Amino acid sequence: MIALLLSLIAALGVFWLFTSVALGWRGFGFGPAVQSTRSRPKLDIDTWLRQAGLEDVDRREFSAVVIMLFLLGVAAGYAVFGGPLPALALGGFAASFPVASYRHRRQARQQRAQEAWPRMIEEMRVQTGSMGRSIPHALFDVGRRGPEELRPAFEAAHREWLLRTDFPQTMAVMKERLADPTADMAAETLLIAHELGGSDLDRRLEALADDRLQDIQGRKDSRARQAGARFARIFVLAVPFGMALAGMSIGNGRAAYQSAGGQIGVLVALTMVIGCWFWAGRVMRLPETERVFRG
Repeated sequence: MIALLLSLIAALGVFWLFTSVALGWRGFGFGPAVQSTRSRPKLDIDTWLRQAGLEDVDRREFSAVVIMLFLLGVAAGYAVFGGPLPALALGGFAASFPVASYRHRRQARQQRAQEAWPRMIEEMRVQTGSMGRSIPHALFDVGRRGPEELRPAFEAAHREWLLRTDFPQTMAVMKERLADPTADMAAETLLIAHELGGSDLDRRLEALADDRLQDIQGRKDSRARQAGARFARIFVLAVPFGMALAGMSIGNGRAAYQSAGGQIGVLVALTMVIGCWFWAGRVMRLPETERVFRG
């Protein structure tokens, strides 16, 4: 059975390699990938780490952690099930832990930033309106008193403004460091008002703050409804893992795991459990606001 499974995997790999080189197909399907009419910019790893607040983490360090956890997962899987196929499956699953952890940190950071932006936009509206301050000075003053996660980006933008007094370039630096859709919209609104002038900045900032408040409230309601499902998702991993340990300790359970049929059964079970885990997380993932003004 193991030889048959390995032969099928090898044949599938040869098929993907041939269709990629000879026919130019992309993806892992059995036909040419259908190009979407709506192109979505890819998120590179540096931007992703910056959004997670880990801009000082080198991609090589990140890759090293992934490889180390993969090896630990392989060792743990081989110790429990005594075979290479389940060990590789557990190793691949363990290698996804840093990605999931950093994604959680990124989402938490973006959530804090999203909740802070309406207040910051309102402060900028007051300072540029009733207080009569210029747009750059109001922006930097609000940024200095903003959340800790956002301050480095505002400081970098302030340094750019002091060096060049070029507001478009200053906004580009801020958008690059924050990598946040709300920051992009606020920066474009301030940039247009700074270049064209006009008396409708107060109205535009008020509309932007109201829109962000509605988006935040909707996301909070969605997370509250998902609280029970997120807690239940833990049992997708806990229950099968506990049953596997119990089966190993009863009778000849460990020997059954090491047989050819046992290896195939364990691999199928692990694939189903891991697939359900990722599928549940994908279903409960809230849609992210796309960056329209990426620069």
